Amino acid sequence: MQMPTTMPTTTQPTTQTTTATTMQTTLPRRAAALLLAATAIVAATAMLATPAAATAKLKPVIVARGLVNPWALAFLPDGRMLVTEKPGRLRIVDAQGRISPPLAGVPPVANVGQCGLLDVALDPKFADNRLVYWTFAEPGSGGANSTAVARARLEGEAGNERLADVRVIFSQVPKVESRQHCGSRIAFDRAGHLWVGLGDRFSRKDSAQITDNHIGKVVRIAGDGSVPADNPFIGKAGARPELWSIGHRNIQGLAVHPVTGELWASEHGPQGGDEINVVEGGRNYGWPLVTYGRNYGSGTVIGEEGPKAGIEMPLKHWVPVSVAPSGLAFLTSDRYPGWKGSLMVGTLRAQTLVRLTLDGRRITGEERLLTALGHRIRDVRQGPDGWIYIVTDGSEGQIIRIER
Repeated sequence: MQMPTTMPTTTQPTTQTTTATTMQTTLPRRAAALLLAATAIVAATAMLATPAAATAKLKPVIVARGLVNPWALAFLPDGRMLVTEKPGRLRIVDAQGRISPPLAGVPPVANVGQCGLLDVALDPKFADNRLVYWTFAEPGSGGANSTAVARARLEGEAGNERLADVRVIFSQVPKVESRQHCGSRIAFDRAGHLWVGLGDRFSRKDSAQITDNHIGKVVRIAGDGSVPADNPFIGKAGARPELWSIGHRNIQGLAVHPVTGELWASEHGPQGGDEINVVEGGRNYGWPLVTYGRNYGSGTVIGEEGPKAGIEMPLKHWVPVSVAPSGLAFLTSDRYPGWKGSLMVGTLRAQTLVRLTLDGRRITGEERLLTALGHRIRDVRQGPDGWIYIVTDGSEGQIIRIER
């Protein structure tokens, strides 16, 4: 049995604020993108403009270790966690760090490169229907694969659960022979519809601007996989009706704003150009036509830096060095004085937890936390106890609770 363990080497992490040469914050260029309903603005400002308190000592506590490339977690109502492992295993981890055997019923997974078993989320009505959703690389013929969404009902008593009525409700079109940029994160909107972030599959970046496919897109589907009647691309010639937005490179974080209900996303750039966006229906987020990122190695320009008519510019981007943001969570608890309303961002390349301070949609500051952790942070969640939980990537992956 793995008991929670305090990490002695990181009980007093240092923090730093990036300089203007390593990060830039960009306001949206289109006035329409700045406008919110008046009531939402008032509520959001009250919540998000809380002054930041001086950073206190953070205490990372290891809840579980020994997971193989864990990718995401979702909290069950009793406080246990559903955890995905990229090779294709879905497990349950309890508060004492005990890791269950893999749950039976997960469909075959193409565990190749950056792809495998990825995100996991509970249905908003899980207490009634017990439905669990996850994303994975679905194998095709000839080594091809595509990002897909499956759902199942979690049955059985605690400690003896199983997946029942497993069904794939969405498959990215087309399947491609790629091991990279599968995405993917999922999040439910207030109506119970499911947003799915899908990568450009690296070799298919031009497809992100074409609406007859799901490459480099966010899609929006109902919980059964059907298409909501108000999706923005319905009726547009040649467009896939599932589409919500286009022009994405590789979304690695999705979070729904707790006040406005907006979808926020973190996205990997190439060499620099990582982004934070508010993802609105029917909009184009530029990739690969408009980006602050550069080609790997050569540093040559990929497209325009913008602004450009018809393209949504990021709320924030990182240049010249990527942080590789992964996992995204709004902090709504009172566990961290002065931090309520912050946007917490895990990072793979920077191996830090980033705290972004907000004023409405304006990102007003950045603080880098857990700088001595030394692990790639794959996912970030706020637990039902109000603490931040992070998932570290690797062959000996961990779930860590961040206390203070």
